[in-house]
Amino acid sequence: MTENSYSTPELVFIPCPGRGHLMAAIEMAKQLINKDDRLSITLLIIKPVFENINTHSNNSRIHFIHLPKVESLISSIFSITDHPISFHTQYIDNHKDHVRNTVAKITTSSNTTLAGFVVDVFCTSMIDVGNEFKVPTYVFFTSGASFLGLLFHLQSLRDDQNQDITELYEESGVEITVQSYKNPVPSKLLPSIMFEKNGGSNTFFNHARRLRETKGIMINTFLELESMAIKFLSNEETIPPVYPIGPILHLNNTDDGCEYEGITKWLDEQPNSSVVFLCFGSKGCFDENQVKEIAIALERSGHRFLWSLRKPPTKHKFEPPGEYEHPEEILPEGFFQRTWGIGKVIGWAPQVAVLSHPAVGGFVSHCGWNSTLESVWCGVPMAAWPIYAEQQMNAFELVKDIGVAVEIKMDYKKSRDVIVTAEEIENGIRRLMEPESDVKGKIEAMNVKSRTALVEGGSSFDSMGRFIDNVIDSTPFRSMKKS
Repeated sequence: MTENSYSTPELVFIPCPGRGHLMAAIEMAKQLINKDDRLSITLLIIKPVFENINTHSNNSRIHFIHLPKVESLISSIFSITDHPISFHTQYIDNHKDHVRNTVAKITTSSNTTLAGFVVDVFCTSMIDVGNEFKVPTYVFFTSGASFLGLLFHLQSLRDDQNQDITELYEESGVEITVQSYKNPVPSKLLPSIMFEKNGGSNTFFNHARRLRETKGIMINTFLELESMAIKFLSNEETIPPVYPIGPILHLNNTDDGCEYEGITKWLDEQPNSSVVFLCFGSKGCFDENQVKEIAIALERSGHRFLWSLRKPPTKHKFEPPGEYEHPEEILPEGFFQRTWGIGKVIGWAPQVAVLSHPAVGGFVSHCGWNSTLESVWCGVPMAAWPIYAEQQMNAFELVKDIGVAVEIKMDYKKSRDVIVTAEEIENGIRRLMEPESDVKGKIEAMNVKSRTALVEGGSSFDSMGRFIDNVIDSTPFRSMKKS
């Protein structure tokens, strides 16, 4: 092919249909397009079952195709399994035909060459479709490198060494050595899904196994944050090349249905670094008893606070939390009167905008990976209160390995129906808000490194360049050098 008949390499992204995964994938696509004008990207949007998420881009080289929702299969999936990961895996699998047909249409374009798929860790079944089109599949891993190392470690123990890893979980006092973590990992912090025998464990480790089939793994992290984990992953011959390209953040989230102006106005009236912000992610919510303990802790701590309080789903556990019309009904009597002027209770929060505000001095967080990166980016120390999924492992890494967070209750798991006491929460808030703490100094240093990683010459900037070069070099009919 001649220079004049150059065909644009097209990457097809298939993100997981959840807010955190989807928004991270969109931002990732934007970063790739902005870095190299040779690429074009199409995102195939599998519609979430319960959420409505807006997707848009002003870049003409990013396209969105919303796949039809497989409505007829939703009720049957619910009857097959009630485990979230098994449900989502089957829901995604049922979109294979839609993906296959859509990609076939994309490949009919005369000026486009399919360069490969970029899939979420929970969309590994789409590797099969990539193989049908004879193109490589890459992964965009939206959690951290340390957790990816743990995933590969346990999958290898189970599949290659025939170890019964359920024993690790049953013996809750056991600590295991994982090369992607600096400190031995308490088994009680491992995600419970890894040890469930009702299908969840098999589904989870099947995803890990299939990751090894891919041509490369982009990780939403940066070298300076997780250097030990990235070194381990890079040196393992059975693991595909890894590309730490983060932090990839959805920074403009002020239009997501929240009272942005009211929140900002209230924060403007508070002294610098005086407010503790409590927010537990898009699925974070607690029952009435736990809400009351949080309220008591906030009142006793004496610190100013901004609290994102969400209502538990009422119909199905897979639904996202909702908003309270009258939050005073579940809070201690007189709470609003006693905290008037020093505290504000809100619903869904514009998290990055809040963390970026100079009034915010601490973040009580569920330690979801996107939230973790946002906190690092904004230089706000965290108090770790994980809820589900891999969040306990993130909390362990933040508190023990990196030192940018204090602990409220690192081994908390919502499924166990345990109440975190007001005393535990209050103690965590007080340590979090100490003005000259080691945690504050470490997060400020990491904040600088997170921004340096993305600029020219930075670790993530260079890693993204290597990934793009890999894609271009693997694409047929490449004939255009980077302009």
